[in-house]
Amino acid sequence: MNNKDGVNDSNMNTELETALEGDTVDLVAVKLLDAMVPGAVVEFDPDEAERIGAFNEDALDEADALESRIDSTSHE
Repeated sequence: MNNKDGVNDSNMNTELETALEGDTVDLVAVKLLDAMVPGAVVEFDPDEAERIGAFNEDALDEADALESRIDSTSHE
């Protein structure tokens, strides 16, 4: 069953149950589920943000960017 936002309720419930199962509650997982709600404002402390990969640098470096360009000036 989908809610008015087109999100499958059964999948969200399963994810929430998975996040909450066991003796400990993974607050980061709960916050991530909350962040999926349109318009929700969820705050993460710096340690939580780092844990979910918010600060992982995955951009291309200059050499890789130059290598990946499609406009080549050489006539190979």
